[in-house]
Amino acid sequence: MIRPAQESDLLAITKLMGELGYPTNEEDMERRLNKINSNPMYNTQVAERDGMVVGLIGMLLGYHYEKNDDYVRIVALVVDSHYRKQGIGQELIHQAEEWAKQQGAGRLVLNSGNRGERADAHQFYTNLGFEGKATGFYKPLSL
Repeated sequence: MIRPAQESDLLAITKLMGELGYPTNEEDMERRLNKINSNPMYNTQVAERDGMVVGLIGMLLGYHYEKNDDYVRIVALVVDSHYRKQGIGQELIHQAEEWAKQQGAGRLVLNSGNRGERADAHQFYTNLGFEGKATGFYKPLSL
């Protein structure tokens, strides 16, 4: 079952972020989710199996400057390592596609790190029809 994330999912979401390669604690994750959930441009969905949250997809509706169609950016996608290769990631992507269509968005976009351990994820995205088309640049800002 794919459903909207709830406050009671905090512990599972915190664990999933660690599996995605971004270890955190409940306090920080709660702070982040409070900001995310206060913005209607975001949508966080979870995959549930046997009463447990085992996957998450976080999406953001975005607008282009250079063209008229909108897009949905997948900003987080993770499936618990014990539940991978069971179609859950594909279900989460399908949920993102449906939400994007509901928002009138013409495409899904996502970034995925170019580290070696991401090779399986890149193949997963390619198998689902995503194309690698961009190079990302990041600049940290001191606050």
